[in-house]
Amino acid sequence: MAYDIQDASLINHYSLETLRAFTADFMRGLGATAAEAEIISDGLMTASLWWHPGQGQGIEKLFRYHRRVKNGGILPDAPMRFLTDGPAYALLDAAKGFGYVAAQRAMACAIEKARVNGIAMVGVRNSNHFGIAGYHALSAAKAGLIGWSMTNAAAEMAPWGSAQVVLGTNPWGIAIPRGEENAIVLDMALTMSGKGMMRWYAREKREMPDNWALTRDGAVTTDPDAAMDGPLLPIGEYKGYGLSLLTDVLAGVMTGALFGLDVFQDDRNFDVGHMLIAIDPAALMPAADYQRRLEDLVAQVTGAPPIDPARPVLLPGEVEFRRMAERGVEGIPVSRETVDGLRELAADIAVPFTL
Repeated sequence: MAYDIQDASLINHYSLETLRAFTADFMRGLGATAAEAEIISDGLMTASLWWHPGQGQGIEKLFRYHRRVKNGGILPDAPMRFLTDGPAYALLDAAKGFGYVAAQRAMACAIEKARVNGIAMVGVRNSNHFGIAGYHALSAAKAGLIGWSMTNAAAEMAPWGSAQVVLGTNPWGIAIPRGEENAIVLDMALTMSGKGMMRWYAREKREMPDNWALTRDGAVTTDPDAAMDGPLLPIGEYKGYGLSLLTDVLAGVMTGALFGLDVFQDDRNFDVGHMLIAIDPAALMPAADYQRRLEDLVAQVTGAPPIDPARPVLLPGEVEFRRMAERGVEGIPVSRETVDGLRELAADIAVPFTL
């Protein structure tokens, strides 16, 4: 979704280096180790470069980290350990640690095992919000492997045909390596939008699309305030509901984490579940053959004539990589409301405020 705000005076722009340094300092001020702070700041900066600020996946996540470290819901330097460790699978107990850190450890393990066995899956339980799914999938693509990451989330989606929320947005990230080119990266929630963007539209006093969410009693609406207590609508109608359910089986049920109505309910014990998968295409054919065949497919897809000549066919992730390049020059947008709030939090943990 394109970055769009009615009143640009409410936005500040910062360089990547400025935001990254502040984020790392902030996380260390909360008690994160240097390694944890580096992973989290890199993940949050990737989100800030890719996504709309209203989605709240970038530096805005520092509010959540501050609250949850303070109340014991997240444990810095948590004693994470592998409960099972097989040739092509493992299960990590995140011990209430940072979700970004747990997911990165799990994906690193999956990558190592997939290099030997062709494919590997690593589940995670007792975790927290793991950030943007595409970030973890991209870790595998950078290593030359296909990455697939998924997580369960708080109940905000109703089963198809109901208005009672049971399932989460349960995001997926899938990244396909392309040699020297940017990876193909599909990063998506399984709902049409999220409550963060709905709040953004409400603050902007704008109508939202009528396929984002329903009112609490199941009525169609374009009023984000009216739908705030209602269910989010899945992508592809009943198909998105099905994908969300299956994701909760893989990330929640199968890992031993909480799922459905229970996950994300206790702010001191979210017990989120993730599943990280790595696949080595070279297990099935020589790497050069795979890359050639992939580029043939890419050429077919991007060569399709666009309906609107001004809007050519793009690959998944191409918009995000373009936005990343633009923000590297123009700066990353952060709302002044966010800046004011972070100033207060920085003072609370005695971290120099540099924004």
